Amino acid sequence: MKFFMPSRVIFTPSSLDYPLGREIYNFFQNEPVEIIKATSRNAARYIPGTTPAEKYANSKRTILITTNTNKKLDICRPSADYQFSLVSNCPGNCEYCYLQTTQGTKPYIKVFVNLEDIFDVIKQHIKQDETITTFEAASLGDPLSLEHITGSIAKTIEFFSGLEKGRLRVVTKFNNVDSLLNLKHNKHTRFRISINTNYVLNNFEHNTGSMDERIEALVKLANADYPIGFLVAPLMVYNNWKKEYYELFEIIKNHLGSDLCQKEITFELIQHRFTAVAKDLILQRFPKTQLDMEEENRSLKWGRFGRFKYVYPKEQAEEIKEYLSSLIQERFPKADIKYFT
Repeated sequence: MKFFMPSRVIFTPSSLDYPLGREIYNFFQNEPVEIIKATSRNAARYIPGTTPAEKYANSKRTILITTNTNKKLDICRPSADYQFSLVSNCPGNCEYCYLQTTQGTKPYIKVFVNLEDIFDVIKQHIKQDETITTFEAASLGDPLSLEHITGSIAKTIEFFSGLEKGRLRVVTKFNNVDSLLNLKHNKHTRFRISINTNYVLNNFEHNTGSMDERIEALVKLANADYPIGFLVAPLMVYNNWKKEYYELFEIIKNHLGSDLCQKEITFELIQHRFTAVAKDLILQRFPKTQLDMEEENRSLKWGRFGRFKYVYPKEQAEEIKEYLSSLIQERFPKADIKYFT
């Protein structure tokens, strides 16, 4: 797919104190992009729009170059021990995105340029016993979608390659991997791509890589000896859902080929969920959405962020889990299904 290019880039004063901030500033000098030197971190003031849909669309074309001052990392189970951010948000427009409620009425993209500070915080969170500590880099955004601008994932892979007890995990819906293939990674970084049926991709995942592009990227990474996996999310029930998930795993098996199918591949299974607040925002931003958000068809589950979320009822969730697990185990003999949630 074509690399993302924003309409405007906003630099906070402190961002230009860092080498990466200056590199990004120089990168945009020859691009048809509005460059703004802000006097504060309040990027929203520079983003036009009156309706929720306009604010959302313009924000998704805006990058704020700033710093990450978090000293304590959040837990990220079941995906990893901790999560950290090189970016927040991404250029994709996935209607179901669980970040809908956390990034305000103008969900612009942030890029954090103080990498050494971020790496120092990561080192402080590595356990001091014999166990491995895992870190998710794509919980609050998709850093690979901006790698052609930032180079941050490459630097982070090389940082983790030297950590004896630290491991990096990255999940993506993009295919911007060519610059990562010749890096020294020591198998300390596991890449997973997010996959789903044609129905989900075509209706709800806008401005992301196609399924063929994502799988091709994963094959490249596997051939470069990175550990690999798949995030199957969000799992949805709709007419012909079983047939389409069957077809999806046939496509994956054929793309990977017999040799890669024999490798240890991880799978993470996440069912579709939403909150009442997210539903309201989604309907404002995507008034014609076909997302199934009928509360009476769901069960309530208490989320760790202090909100109830609507998930599939227990029996239906079990059916999804058992069916997807069987499709995976039939095709990938060394598959490691990490969790279903």
